[in-house]
Order: sequence, then structure tokens, then C-alpha cells
Amino acid sequence: MAEAIAFDLALQLITKLSSFTLSQIGLCWNVKDDLDDLKSTVSTIKAVLLDAEERSVTSQLVKDWLEKLKDVLYDADDLLDDFSTEALRKDLLGGNKLTKEVRLFFSSSNQFAYGLKMGRKIKTIRARLISIGSEAKVFNLVERDRPMETSFMTKKRQLTHSFKDKIIGRGDDKAALLKLVLEFESEENVYIIPIVGFGGLGKTALAQFVYNDEMVENHFELMMWVCVSDVFDVKIIVENMIKSATGKAPDQNLEMDQLQKQLREIIGGKKYLLVLDDIWNEEWEKWVSLKELLVGGAKGSRIIVTTRSLRVAKITSKCQPYVLKGLSDNDAWSLFKEIAFEQRSADSTDSGFVEIGKLILERCCGVPLVIRTIAGTLSFKETKSEWLSFKDNKLARISQNEGEILPTLKLSYDHLPSHLKHCFAYCRLYPKDYEIEVQALVKFWIAQGFIKQLNQSQSLEEIGFGYFKDLVERSFFQEVEGDLMEEMRCKMHDLMHDLAESVAGMESSIVDSNKNASDVGEKCRHISINPSLIPLFKGKKLRTLLHFQDGIIQDFSYETWDLIIANCRCLRVLDLRWLATEMISPSIYKLKHLRYLDLSCNFHLKILPKSICKIQNLLALKLDFCTRLKELPKKIEKLVNLIHLGCKYCWDLTHMPRGIGKLTSLETLSMFVVDKDGSHGGADLSELRLLNNLRGDLEIRNLGFVKNAKEKFKAANLKGKQHLRSLVLQWGGVNHDDEKSLEDLQPHPNLKELCIRGWRGDAKFPSWISFLTNLVKFFISDGNFKYFPSFAQLPCLELLEIGGCTKLEYMDDNSLKGSQGEPQSFFPSLKLLNLEDCPNMKSWWRTTKPIDDDSNEDDTTVMGTSTMAFPCLSSLTIYKCPLTLMPLYPSLDEDLMLSNTSSRPLKQTIKMNINGKAPSASTSSLPLSKLKSFHVHSIEGLDTHTLDECLQHLTSLKRLTIGDCKEVDLEGMQWEPLKNLSYLMVHDIPKLVSLPIWLQHLVQLKTLEIHNCNGLRSLLPVFQHLTFLEEFEVNGCKELELSGAGIQIFQDHTSLRSLRLQNIPKCQHLPEWLQHLANLQLLYLVNLPNLTSLPDEMSCLTSLEYLEIKEIPQLEERCRKDIGADWHKIAHIPEIGLDQGTLLAVWNSSQICY
Repeated sequence: MAEAIAFDLALQLITKLSSFTLSQIGLCWNVKDDLDDLKSTVSTIKAVLLDAEERSVTSQLVKDWLEKLKDVLYDADDLLDDFSTEALRKDLLGGNKLTKEVRLFFSSSNQFAYGLKMGRKIKTIRARLISIGSEAKVFNLVERDRPMETSFMTKKRQLTHSFKDKIIGRGDDKAALLKLVLEFESEENVYIIPIVGFGGLGKTALAQFVYNDEMVENHFELMMWVCVSDVFDVKIIVENMIKSATGKAPDQNLEMDQLQKQLREIIGGKKYLLVLDDIWNEEWEKWVSLKELLVGGAKGSRIIVTTRSLRVAKITSKCQPYVLKGLSDNDAWSLFKEIAFEQRSADSTDSGFVEIGKLILERCCGVPLVIRTIAGTLSFKETKSEWLSFKDNKLARISQNEGEILPTLKLSYDHLPSHLKHCFAYCRLYPKDYEIEVQALVKFWIAQGFIKQLNQSQSLEEIGFGYFKDLVERSFFQEVEGDLMEEMRCKMHDLMHDLAESVAGMESSIVDSNKNASDVGEKCRHISINPSLIPLFKGKKLRTLLHFQDGIIQDFSYETWDLIIANCRCLRVLDLRWLATEMISPSIYKLKHLRYLDLSCNFHLKILPKSICKIQNLLALKLDFCTRLKELPKKIEKLVNLIHLGCKYCWDLTHMPRGIGKLTSLETLSMFVVDKDGSHGGADLSELRLLNNLRGDLEIRNLGFVKNAKEKFKAANLKGKQHLRSLVLQWGGVNHDDEKSLEDLQPHPNLKELCIRGWRGDAKFPSWISFLTNLVKFFISDGNFKYFPSFAQLPCLELLEIGGCTKLEYMDDNSLKGSQGEPQSFFPSLKLLNLEDCPNMKSWWRTTKPIDDDSNEDDTTVMGTSTMAFPCLSSLTIYKCPLTLMPLYPSLDEDLMLSNTSSRPLKQTIKMNINGKAPSASTSSLPLSKLKSFHVHSIEGLDTHTLDECLQHLTSLKRLTIGDCKEVDLEGMQWEPLKNLSYLMVHDIPKLVSLPIWLQHLVQLKTLEIHNCNGLRSLLPVFQHLTFLEEFEVNGCKELELSGAGIQIFQDHTSLRSLRLQNIPKCQHLPEWLQHLANLQLLYLVNLPNLTSLPDEMSCLTSLEYLEIKEIPQLEERCRKDIGADWHKIAHIPEIGLDQGTLLAVWNSSQICY
């Protein structure tokens, strides 16, 4: 990576040396001339670095020269950073009244000596650069200010053999593309289809597969194929199109206008197919200049573009690109087998070769190019020992063989701008297949100085995120998930990781063994390391120290701290998460270059050293999940460059330090804790006033303890924080105080999420809620509000959760009549609604007369389209809210959970006519017909008829729970419409005596649970027909007899894998049908007080993997290992849990500590 980094480093140094700040520092310390000379020398060397970078691909001598140069440039960068840091330290020592120059001069008694010392160091660096520069004369390097299209940059890929080779595993891809090529109706005459994927996936092969299809050949009048590659020269492309169409190259002396005329004559009015293979150009203007020449074709013409870049795809076409993926396991093996065993087909069935081959194939990641290359190598190796040797010794290195795999991928890397090369190579530090947190990665890049802030209106993080998206569009990352950067995750393909490792060279390393630690060179700049190996690492020029062992607590000693501080003085990034450390070394301030410090998830950490505030270059300090941390350092305002202060879930924080409001560059402040009684001398809310760059999430705790609340609330200036995405307002006090009004805590209208928790101030809801037109999620809990203003018109609101508001009487201050407006303006975006523990809320709207739940209104005029209903609600939960009047919910398609509430809205919803027309015979138009999960528990007024009527609508239902419904008789219901049901739980149904006969028709049912049904006496005869069931649990059924009384059950077949029998007093013997459960893997026996022994037939359960016996003391004694009377019956079972001791040990073996 030296060749790419050297230019970037030189550019960075020149930028620093050109800055006004460094110029002023140089004047004050009398080293300005030395700095100017250094700038001149670096500029001279930089002028030839682009040429050197390209020469290094073919010249090892140039590559070695660049490596030496890079080391000096790094040292120069550290020196300038020392210089600026010392100046910043003295600036902070000096007060505000004197000028910077005077403060710098008088803040220390050794200014002159320090200047001499720095001057000598600058001269030494310059001398080293001059010496290295003189060595380059033998290379005859050429000065350039931009990359030149040399043979290195313009080399063409060799055409694959796909025209001749059999294409394996691309049948579905071909079929999808054929539809786009032959059938899709486009408004444009010429329709462009981009195929996108990283190098080696077979984009060209797939395009050729389609191009050579007989139907395609018969469909088009004219077909052309042009390999564009990286030089997007329109004239050359047109020449090649003419050559492809006519079979003859045009006259080389023709001008562009003559070529255009010739091309138009060839394609004019004809339905043509053109393949533009391997496009790299990302300049829209260049593409347009070509596209204008191609629009003359007849309607139905197609252009297929293959590219590695999503950006190219977006530039060339408005349609969704076809993103090519790796081969399936079966297809990958078919391809591998065909090549590796081409000359000896008998070996393809030899189990030894097959086993080794499939292990090797795992390394190929489904990439056809890689599979072909490795299988081709193995085809010349005829013995198993050779294959094993290849797997164990050569496989790890083959990806770095310049003749084989990586050059294809490296071509993508070579085309990156230098700053993106730096960013990509840094990702080598992540383990393979690691889920990368994008926000953290961007912060690493910022800390290393990779991000170039050319536009001050954009934050460094926004620019860095742009870099990430650039790399995604070029297929360097995959499996990108999440919409917001703070939530986004991604992965690198293994081959891309190999490429990162290759280009990073010795500069970066993953240290995960003793050998690795001792082998890493002293010049290594970036490592990710098992913390226990830090003492073995000898390098002293580290800029990054990471570890990626989340959830595994390490033994991190004070000696290790001392080693880091003594040997890693150049660190920019230090990651010490999850280390169970109780103390941070006071000497940490010696890491003065540090930009990023992560101490998250150190649960025993209670205090930070004061000296941490001397790390003035610190940009990010992460303390999330340090749950016992009591306070932040008092002089935190000294961290003048701090941008991110993460303290999520630091529940023990008592206050924020005074002066935190001076950190006006802060973009992240996860939590602001109000000092409850003022005893800690903490900051008050007014310190938030100027922190208007805050982004992401902010939680303000202990608002109930604020003194002079009206004044302080307004002083917090939440309205000025336009970049804030999420705000939590947490009360935390116990006294009612009418002075404390939410009205004074108005946030900016850009806010996306708002949570109001435990509010005990005035009961009036703030008027500003109607201005939060961008609000997406809204949470209100444990407040003393009696009513809310209407939230119905918030246009973007998707989630509304209200819980624990015990005084709440209604949700909407309008009357029902006043709420009747245009349906599209009533909660137009709401998808999820949760109402929990609001025992006084009987109506959604303000009403003037009592509501009688027994009213006949629910049975008669349910009013078709005039009824207020949620237009796009997907999930609804109502728990302990006696709502009898509310908007209806016929369009629910995910979850409906009703518990301890009225049945009236459900009855009304069922009777609705969604379309406002006469009832349709189609069940898809019925209310709730798309619902997937329904939970009903303790519903007032719910009887068998009502529930049965409801279930007739639920034709898409997959999960159903019915509980504590005293009047419901399951036997009297029709279950046939529930043909898609896969999970059923029934609990506390006293009328359940036997399993409903309709259960045996629910052939999709996989899980059945029955709890606390004391009337249930037998599972038979229905149970014997549930051969499709995979999990069965019965608990707390006191009259249940499990025995089959001689009935032959499950003898033919059963899918049952898990069986739980719990709290069944009449169970004296395990049922005889147990022996027929041939597929049973898990058996739980809990609290069966009369079960005294296990049957001999336990030995028939040959698939059983886990047996748990709990709260059955006499049986546990009989099952003790080796000595129990029943041990021989269960000795074949791999894992057995006996009561809590063993169970806890089993649980702890897989437990992750949060």
C-alpha cells in the first residue's frame, strides 16, 4: 500500500505546512524557515510520486523506495502533530485576554530551547527526505500532478473463455435477463440493462450467455459487443462498435463526425443489442456524449452494461441494476468438480477427494473465477496427499499469487482515488466475515486523517460516510444493512479482505497468536490484536490498536497499560472495550496524538483519570455501557477538539461536569444528567445552549430536579438543535411542580424520534407537538397526562407507544365528530401502535356521555367508510386499557395483541366493509384477512361466537394465542380457515376438556402449547393425528391423563422434535406412545410430582439430544450419572440437565454478558 499512501501522506503534509496556524506557530518558535524548507522538499518529492506509484507495479526497486519514503513521511507527520499539540497545550494554559503569540511566548520558560529542539528535528527529517529523493534519480521519474493513462492504468483484461466454457449455475440469472432483453416493455426505444458485481463473479460470462442465446440472435436485427474497460474514449468505442457490426475496422484517419455518421447508418431504425463490457467511467458527461449516438435504434433495442460500480449503473440507466451474486453451494461444487476431475472422473466420487475438495471450495466463496483457478490447479494434482498439502499450505497464499486471482480484484483497487485506497486498505484490520459497524469505521478513518474536509458545510463524518458509499458502489463492501449511518452494518467478501491484506502489506496486521505477535515488524502502523498478546508486540510506531472480541472479557493488567503508554506514543486509535478494567492509567495523557479512545463495556470502571483531559487532540471518547461510571472528568472543557462523547447506558452518572457547554464542536452527547441536589457542582441545563451541532441521540435525565425550571428549560435551547435525530426527556423526580412545563422544552421540527418518560410536571401536553412534522417514532411512558392533543395529523409518524399513563382518559382532545376528516389525513403513516397500562382510558376521543360496553352500536351501523380507521396500521397492542371506542383497524397485516381490554372495537372491526361496497365473497377483502399474529387474553365480552366470527376472517394467520377467556369453547368453533397457522398457544380456558377435532386439519401447525387448562382430561383422540407437529408443550393441566389407554399412536410417523411436560399431577408414568417419537431431540420433564421412574422404552429415543429433569427430586436421584437406578436408560443421551445446578452450568456456557 506504500505506493498509494505515500502520495496521500505527502499531500497531507503539504496541506498542514501551508496552513496559517502552523505558519504562526513557526514564527513564535523561530522555525518558520525550517518549516518552509521542509514544505519545499516534500513538494519536490510529491511531484514524482504518481509516476512512482504506477512504476511500482512492475518494479520492486521503486516499490522498496516508496516504502522507505513512506516511513519518513509518517515520521514527519508525527513531528508536525507534536508541534501543533504543544502549541494547543500552551494556548489552553494561557487565558483569553492575551493574543495567541504572546500566550505562546510567555506560557513556558523554555520557549527558546523548545524551538531549537524542534528546529533540529525538522532539519533531520528534511535531510532524510533529501537523501531518499536523491536515490530516485536512477528511476528517471516524471513529474505529474494527476494520474496518467499509462499501460498500467489502461491495461485490458483478457477475455474470459466464456464463449467456449460451459456456464454452470447461471440459469436463473440468464432467465431473468432474458425477460428484460426480450419481453420487458420500455417507454424508450433503447433500454439499458446494467449488470453489477465485483471482479470474478462472471458478469461478462453471463452477458455472453445471453448474447449467444438463439432466441436473442433471432430477436435482434443487429448485435454488437464492445469491451470498454477503463479508458472511456467515445471515439474508440464507436470504432469498435462499427467493427463489431460490420466485421471490419473503420479507416483510422476518419474524424469523429465521419464515424458518427457511419454508426448512425449502421444502427438507424434497426432493433439492436449492444453489450458494453467492463465500464469504469463515472463521469456523467462522457456517458451522455456516447448515449446520444445510440438513441437511433428501433423500439425494443437493448444495451447491456457490465460494471463493478453501482455508480456507473446509476449513471448509465434509470432502471434497477441486475446485481450478480455468488454461486450456490451445489452449483459451485458442480463447477469445481467438472474442472478438478476433468481428466479422472472416477475420483469425483471418491469420498476422500470429495471431502478435501469441499473444504477447499469453502474458501472460494462461490466466485466462479476463484473456483476455476483453484480447481484448475488441483486438476494437475492426482493424489489426496497433494490435495491436502495444497489445502493446508498453499491455499492461504494463492490469493496473493500475482498470476491468478487478486489481479482481477486489484484492478478495482487501482482505479480508486488515493484517499479511498487508504480507507479500503485500513479495513484489513477486521477479521474475515466480521460485521463492520460503519459509523465506527468512519470514525477510525477520521482519526487517521484519511478524510479530506474541502467543504466546511459538511461534517467530517458526513464526508467519511460519502467515502463509504463510494466504496459500496464499487462493490468493496457487501451485505450492507440499515438506513441510518449509526445503525448501518456491512461485511467484506473474503476475497476483498484478501485484497485489503495484500495492498496493506506490512503496514497492517491481525495479531491473534504468539507467533503473529513476534513476527509483526516494528514498522507496522495498524494492528487488531488479542489484548493478552500486547506484551509480545515489539512495534513502537503504532497508529491503531484495535480488538474485535466483543463479549469476551479479557484479563487486562496494569502492566499492559504501561506497555501501551511506553511503546505506542504515536497512537491515533485505541480500542479497549470489554476488558473488565477497573482503572485507566493516569499516564494515558502521554498518548498525545490520540484521536479515538473507546472504553465502552468496561462494567467495573467507576472513574476516569483527570489526566485524560490533557489529550487535546481527542475527537471521540466512547464510554457506552460503563454502567458503574460515576462521573466524567471535571476539566472536560479542555478537550477542545472533542466531537463525540458517547455515554449511553451509563446509569450511575450523577451529573455532567461544568464547562461541558464550551465543547461547541460536539456532535454526539448521548446523555446529559442533571445534578439531583447540586452536591456535585455539576453543569445545569443552560450548558446545552450552544451545543447546536449535536446529532444522533440525546437523553436528558433527572429533569424533575431542575431548579428555576422555566428559565433553565428555555436556556437548554433544544429548539436550536436542528441536527438532533432522537430526544429522550426523562423526569426522574417525585414531586409535582406546575412550574415545570414541557412547553419550555420545545425541540427542533427536524426531530425524528421523541420519548417523554415519567413526566410529573404539569399535566398539559405541549402545543409544539403539532410542529414536529418529521416525527417518525413517539414514546410516552409513566406520565400524569389526562389527555393528549391530536397526533392524527403528524404526517410521518410510524410508531406510537403509550404506556403507564394511569391518569389518561382519552387520546385525542377532539370529539369523535370533530375528528372526522379526510381519511388520508388520519394517521397517514402509522404502522405500529402500542397502548399499555392506561386503566382510565375508555375512549380514544373526548366524550360527553358515558360509554356502555354492552351497547348495541357494535352490532349494527358499523358505518362502512364513515367509520374512523387507521389507513396503514400494521401492528396493534392494547394491554390494560378498557378502550370501548377507538379508531378501527381492518388493515392490520402483522400483529394484533389484545389483553385486559374491551371486545367492542374488535367486533366493530370485524363487521367493517373495507371497500365500502357490498360484502365480497373473496376472503382477501375481509377485515384482518392479512393478519399474521393474533394474541387475545382476558377480553371483556368475548364469547365463542365472537371469536369464531373473528377467526373466519384470519385466513393469513400464522400465530394464535388464546388465553383467559372464560366464555370461550374452542370445540364449538370452525378452525378450517386457519390453514396457514403454524403456532397455537391456549392457556387458562376452563371449558377446554379435549383437543378440538379441527386441529387435525391444520396441517401447517408446527407448535402447540397448552397451559393451565384444568378442565383438559385427555389429548386423545385428536393428538394421535397431529403427525405434522414439531413442538408440543403441556403445562399446569391438573386433570390431564397422558396415557393412551392402549391406543396405537405415532407408530407410523411423527415430526415431533421437542416435548415439554410440566406440572401434571396425574402423570405417574410417561405415556407409552413416547417410545414411537423417533425424531424427538428435546425432552423436558418439569414438576411431575408423581413420576417416580423412567420407562425402559427411553432407549428407543435414539435421536434424543437433550433431557431435562427439574423439580422431580425422586426421579433426579434415580438419574444420577453411573449410580442412579435409571441411568442405564438414559446414558445414550448426549446432554442431561438435572435441576438448577447443572442447568445453570449449561446456560452459562452459552451466555453472553451485556
